[in-house]
Amino acid sequence: MRAGIVGELASDRREETRVRLLLLDAALGQHDAAWLCAFDSGDEGPLAGLAAVARHAGWWWPYEKVAVLSERPVALHRDEAGRLDRGDGPALAYADGFELYAWRGMPVPRDFLDELTTLTPERIRDEENAELRRVMLEHYGYDRYLEESGAVPVGRDEAGVLWRVRLDGDEDVVMVEVVNSTPEPDGTHRTYWLRVPPSTRTAREGVAWTFGLGAEAYEPLQQT
Repeated sequence: MRAGIVGELASDRREETRVRLLLLDAALGQHDAAWLCAFDSGDEGPLAGLAAVARHAGWWWPYEKVAVLSERPVALHRDEAGRLDRGDGPALAYADGFELYAWRGMPVPRDFLDELTTLTPERIRDEENAELRRVMLEHYGYDRYLEESGAVPVGRDEAGVLWRVRLDGDEDVVMVEVVNSTPEPDGTHRTYWLRVPPSTRTAREGVAWTFGLGAEAYEPLQQT
């Protein structure tokens, strides 16, 4: 939030410093709830005031003779890890029009999300910002990208097929294609794609890595 506010309000370095200092004085209101819940913040306790503000307001500035309070957001979208995350609109929005856009916790430009629905492998490769390119890959799907970008397998063994795509200015995308040993109800076997470290050299090594093992220790007796 601080980064978003600074980006919207500060026009130069001096103004940025002033805005940052002002934000450092803020009490976090609703966002203090994460630690307030660990203490006794009932109506009579020493934290009662902070808890009351957290229930009804966002960031606020308590001064000696005046307090400035902001409203709570009208929209807040997070992923399972608690990070700001939304693919079809602002992840955080306030009634006055202030909005933050994010994907898996990473801030993205407002217009960036609209482009995700029209991605192509060529557009992903042409993106110079490595962080935005990773967002594109996550949204597009690593397996789909490999299939449509003309990638070729670089290794094959009993564990699966190893695929690698080189990206300029970023680490390689390395995936292991594996087939589920347990058949589906219709008798078919589903294919899965596992992203593994760029240093992976064999499919066996990649699958072993997903279990926290080295290739030499990966000796499954039975697969289900």
